[in-house]
Amino acid sequence: MSWGTELWDQFDNLEKHTQWGIDILEKYIKFVKERTEIELNYAKQLRNLSKKYQPKKNSKEEEEYKYTSCKAFLSTLNEMNDYAGQHEVISENMTSQITVELARYVQELKQERKSHFLEGRKAQQHIETCWKQLETSKRRFERDCKEADRAQQYFEKMDADINVTKADVEKARQQAQIRHQMAEDSKADYSSILQKFNREQHEYYRTHIPNIFQKIQEMEERRILRIGESMKTYAEVDRQVIPIIGKCLDGIVKAADSIDQKNDSQLVIEAYKSGFEPPGDIDFEDYTQPMKRTLSENSLSNSRGEGKSEVKFGGKSKGKLWPFIKKNKLMSLLTSPHQPPPPPPASASPSAVPNGPQSPKQPKEPLSHRFNEFMTSKPKIHCFRSLKRGGATPEDFSNLPPEQRRKKLQQKVDELNKEIQKEMDQRDAITKMKDVYLKNPQMGDPASLDHKLVEVGQNIEKLRLEAQKFESWLAEVEGRLPARSEQARRQSGMYDAQNTPPVNNCAQDRESPDGSYTEEQSQESEVKVLATDFDDEFDDEEPLPAIGTCRALYTFEGQNEGTISVAEGETLYVIEEDKGDGWTRIRRNEDEEGYVPTSYVEVYLDKNAKDS
Repeated sequence: MSWGTELWDQFDNLEKHTQWGIDILEKYIKFVKERTEIELNYAKQLRNLSKKYQPKKNSKEEEEYKYTSCKAFLSTLNEMNDYAGQHEVISENMTSQITVELARYVQELKQERKSHFLEGRKAQQHIETCWKQLETSKRRFERDCKEADRAQQYFEKMDADINVTKADVEKARQQAQIRHQMAEDSKADYSSILQKFNREQHEYYRTHIPNIFQKIQEMEERRILRIGESMKTYAEVDRQVIPIIGKCLDGIVKAADSIDQKNDSQLVIEAYKSGFEPPGDIDFEDYTQPMKRTLSENSLSNSRGEGKSEVKFGGKSKGKLWPFIKKNKLMSLLTSPHQPPPPPPASASPSAVPNGPQSPKQPKEPLSHRFNEFMTSKPKIHCFRSLKRGGATPEDFSNLPPEQRRKKLQQKVDELNKEIQKEMDQRDAITKMKDVYLKNPQMGDPASLDHKLVEVGQNIEKLRLEAQKFESWLAEVEGRLPARSEQARRQSGMYDAQNTPPVNNCAQDRESPDGSYTEEQSQESEVKVLATDFDDEFDDEEPLPAIGTCRALYTFEGQNEGTISVAEGETLYVIEEDKGDGWTRIRRNEDEEGYVPTSYVEVYLDKNAKDS
């Protein structure tokens, strides 16, 4: 079976068929190329999906991934990322092993096909040229024969006519002989060309065309075989990644099996454990014994005025009855005036009155009244879990329970140590670069790096100081350092320090019917608070924000504790509104603040600050 013998006369059809075969091959290449694009897009979408659900760095989500279920989900995302990578491998292998190879083969196939059909066309043109020569010689032979016949007839006619001269007869005879000779020459030429054409035609149909068509047949068969091999490669590329995809799926199953619900429950305890003890039983308060209540109040009053009796509130060594009360708020309640403010001067200018109106003298009230008033100014708090602080987070995380505070401080110390190490590495690199510049001045000026070295050194020193600050707080939390120095203990001066047995934390805010704080003699020895601990809780509290401004209408000489002097026309900041007692809390600067009569100032509140 050969195209050369069976299809010797189908040159044009073979040309169309081979072109169709190349078109089929190009169509398959296009199919594979679109498949690779689909694989790439699928892999890209899988990677984007995995990236979308990855935890963001330095965010709350990253902290959540300490749980085993979240770790399993993270492993699933990573496995999906690897799964997407296998689809990228499919795309790359199909591109390199099929698309690129077939595209190169198509170009070679087109060149080979072109050369074969060009050779066939040349053979066709040659045989056509031989055919034209044969036809030309044949027509010339036919024409010469006719001319010879006419010349012979003319000679015979002239020879038979008696009126024609002998010279004319001789001329006609010679002309007839010439024509006969030309006819014989044309005959010989025609015979020679005919033999040559027959020989060329035999070679064309028996040799040239079969050889050319055989080459075209082999080319077409190679094309068919190549497209079949490409289809096998197409399947093998998919089959090669199946084991790795199976490993990805096995990784997801393994991650799911690694989920430990008990471990997650323990992590929840570690994350939210406050370190406080649960509140104990509430002691019975016997209101039928008013004498005990009076003695309790007197003991509190004496402990404040004379400093002999030490009263402590709270639970264990660091327990406080109000663990999250801001110091400035508490101290303002302890020192704010409790008598009605003086009326404004009757005269137009209060300066006419010597020294202006006098502020009321601070009454001596039991400390329990102050604490009781503060505790009744807001809804009762019966559990530490219900404490919620507003405003900015303190730098030392003192708003957090002890255990959570320790974790935050430790995390901050680790971050600062990493930054210090990074700066030190940068300093070492700059130092090495400077040494290189010193040895090879043409590479750079060593003096240009001095400023950078100084800057890095300053950054290191700043970070070390910051780290020391947080380490001291961490050591204080962990009990490695004393809570307060002796100097701070003397400065706090509200109470003396004594060790006490533990008492209830959240249940001591009890009130008597008349609004005062009631304490039993048995409780008096238990309810004690270290003044040093109280101050230590609020050392780093920020001052209250200003909620507006005010202008002094009259001059006020604040000579008593808790008040501040103002001059007429002076503008100050308002940090606390009048609560109905006739006094407004103002601030001149960070160190000077106190109360003035509300009728002595004109207040301009900031609406946004008031709403917040």
